[in-house]
Amino acid sequence: MKKPIATLAVLAALAPALAPAAENHGLPGGHGAMHAGAAQSTLVDGLVKKIDKAGGKLSIAHGALPNGMPAMTMAYKVKDPAWLDQLKSGQKIRFAFDERNGVFTVVRLEMLK
Repeated sequence: MKKPIATLAVLAALAPALAPAAENHGLPGGHGAMHAGAAQSTLVDGLVKKIDKAGGKLSIAHGALPNGMPAMTMAYKVKDPAWLDQLKSGQKIRFAFDERNGVFTVVRLEMLK
C-alpha cells in the first residue's frame, strides 16, 4: 500500500514541472504559439497567390510569422467573404489571422499598392 501512495506523491510533485512540456507537444514555441493572439495584433506582409471564392479561402505567400510559422504559401479562410471580390492574384497585402475551430482565418486585411 505504501508503494502506490509514494508513486502518486512523486507524480503529484512532478506534475507542475511536466505540464509545460506536455503543452507544447515538442514543437518550437509550443502548440499555444500557433494560436494567433499575437498574430491578430500584428499585420504580416503577404502576396495573394490564389482566390477561392466558392471555398471562402485565400492562398497567401508570406514570410516567417511572429508565432514561429516559417515562410510558406498557405490557404486561409477569410472572415469576410466580400474581401475576395476586392482582391486579385499577385496583389500585395498585409493581414492578421486567428485560429478559429482549428482553421486559420484572416481577420484583418489591408490591400497594398
